[in-house]
Amino acid sequence: MSGRKELFEPIDAKNVRLYVCGPTVYDYAHIGNARPYVVFDILFRMLRRAYGDAHVTYARNITDIDDKIMARAVKEGKTTAEIADYYTGVYHHDLDRLNVLKPTIEPKATDHLPEMIAMMQVLIGKGHAYEAEGHVLFDVPSMKDYGKLSHRPMDEMIAGARVEVAPYKKNPQDFVMWKPSSDDQPGWDSPWGRGRPGWHLECSSMIEKHLGETIDIHAGGVDLVFPHHENEVAQSECAHGETFVKYWMHNGYLVFGGGKMSKSEGNIQTIDGLLKKFGYKGGEALRLMLLTAHYRQPLDFSDEIVIEQRRRLDRWYRVVMGTFASPKVPEEVIQSLEDDLNTPKAIAAMEKLADKAKRQKFASMGRVGVPHNRAAADLRAACNFLGLMEMSPDEWFKGREVVQKKPNSIHLSGSKATVIKDVPGEAEIQRMIDERYKARSEGDYETADRIRIELEEIGVILEDSPTATEWRRKD
Repeated sequence: MSGRKELFEPIDAKNVRLYVCGPTVYDYAHIGNARPYVVFDILFRMLRRAYGDAHVTYARNITDIDDKIMARAVKEGKTTAEIADYYTGVYHHDLDRLNVLKPTIEPKATDHLPEMIAMMQVLIGKGHAYEAEGHVLFDVPSMKDYGKLSHRPMDEMIAGARVEVAPYKKNPQDFVMWKPSSDDQPGWDSPWGRGRPGWHLECSSMIEKHLGETIDIHAGGVDLVFPHHENEVAQSECAHGETFVKYWMHNGYLVFGGGKMSKSEGNIQTIDGLLKKFGYKGGEALRLMLLTAHYRQPLDFSDEIVIEQRRRLDRWYRVVMGTFASPKVPEEVIQSLEDDLNTPKAIAAMEKLADKAKRQKFASMGRVGVPHNRAAADLRAACNFLGLMEMSPDEWFKGREVVQKKPNSIHLSGSKATVIKDVPGEAEIQRMIDERYKARSEGDYETADRIRIELEEIGVILEDSPTATEWRRKD
């Protein structure tokens, strides 16, 4: 709310409370939707490291009451509960593949109708809300400092919110907390008739129940600052008379083709679709891509950037082969993340570790009693902390579910017979590279060239440099 970087000091170090706005479950999530879940997953990991797992409560909600869910249900001839349940499952599956930790609690809007009704009754009793034609509306002018989060003039906020001008409103900027439902729409009984809650009310009520009247950190996308988070502040602070949130954190947009990625712009790429496109390596590659820019800044998205991060992970997995993670995350990585989650700086530190590990690995080739590769172990620890490198190198290069084909098995395709050779794992590839290195060092270039050709035939590309030989599979 101050608009500047602040030192984080928890309200209670034994009960640090974090809330992140979750999805409205009516469709497949796009990769822009994933950005807050990934970057604030890093925040969750940092808080648990600083204060202990038992002392951090992370709530990330599910919005399962919404007009978009209702419209999807009508379109597909299903109930809103069926639509919400299905897309909640898709959302969980997507986040699992992005290595996002589960929150401490995941409240659903449909489970909190009594809390929502109670909050509206309090606001009406204090003169901050009123009932009109089956609606309950928040009286915006009743809050003198409304707009303090978004720092925008009232007329600009009204235009930005595209508020509905309705005859039952006292003021055009008043927002709906409860609206009536027709007989064919989902609804719940209330003192103001059968109806359903507004989106802003849902989050305020769930935060109050699970985290309390004042919380440490509230996070979400920058597009939620107004009106959603602004209206949460209004409801919660007018209901309780207390500061609602001590620290706000908002991530920037994901930019695609020159504009914000959104369903309304028609330029979305779903998480599910991208994971299918990039295969089993896609989850970690997408996660790393989302961390390459500072969370507050816009992030350009393209397939090429994902491929670049996949190749970076290939390099990192290669240098940690045969190495266990260090017991502690390298200090230079932690210091970068402590500085307002500076993930680009952390990644730069990890690149230096990878370079150091590669030099040490190259220098030790052929030696007996090779010393422990500390840089590789530190890199692995850093990756694990960031939710990366959760496969073994062999799984990464072969695939978790690759079924090895028999040597020289034949696949028939029309009139042509294709010979399929075995695809060796990481260990065998490295053995061949070491054999080639030995041959080159002894001047046996015929053997070295033969090994290179054999590797190319099975889809392994070698990239020689003055200090090492890198390899990757063909994309």
